[in-house]
Amino acid sequence: MARNLQSGEQLRPVDLARGHGLSTQAIRNYEEAGILPAAGRTPHGYRTYTALHARALGAFLALVPGHSHRTATSIMRAVNQGAVDEAFRLIDESHAQLLDDRRTLQAVESALRDLAPTTASEPDATVTGPGGTFIGPMARELGIRPATLRKWERAGLVRPRRDPLTGYRVYDEADVRDARLAHQLRRGGYLLEQIAPLIAQVRAAGGLEPLEAALCDWRGRLSARGRAMLTGAAELEAYLRERG
Repeated sequence: MARNLQSGEQLRPVDLARGHGLSTQAIRNYEEAGILPAAGRTPHGYRTYTALHARALGAFLALVPGHSHRTATSIMRAVNQGAVDEAFRLIDESHAQLLDDRRTLQAVESALRDLAPTTASEPDATVTGPGGTFIGPMARELGIRPATLRKWERAGLVRPRRDPLTGYRVYDEADVRDARLAHQLRRGGYLLEQIAPLIAQVRAAGGLEPLEAALCDWRGRLSARGRAMLTGAAELEAYLRERG
């Protein structure tokens, strides 16, 4: 906040809100959610806040970019209820998720290296049927449901042909490549509408180079999350010290 608050100074909801560009209703909502400690009350029933509340609000807003609004809420609620170990466990889970996401990115980068167009002398092991594979084996290989592959098809991520005799979907080598890329990018947090143009570029270019920009963006977002976690940790530690 812009003001240099003393520990005993009383603040109105609007004072606390203005320091962070929030509405007074947001402040009341945060208190009701347990993000802020319970406010004091004037003889007329009006809420009053202190520097401790300002510190709690700063900690919460700093935690959100690295941990998400939901997890940051749970962290602050646990701290305010005196369950600090639970707050630390939630923080540990976020760090574990970030590490898992980094490993996923590495897996995508590895997959791209391994997904070079196959040649006739190097058949793809997934393409098990005559000229392709069916939806069941394809889904099992990716660890997803066939319904997910059908959803990806409607979004344009894969374009399997239909067997003229059975009407079954048949995924050729290009479809298998596109499905693997879509799967990895979905794990990385990309939406279907974000993946579709990347897949289209891969098809148009005849290669995987267009995904390099997406991977750079993904890598940058992971780094930003890691740094945001550091900022959130510093603000939370300051709040814990002030709580005593």
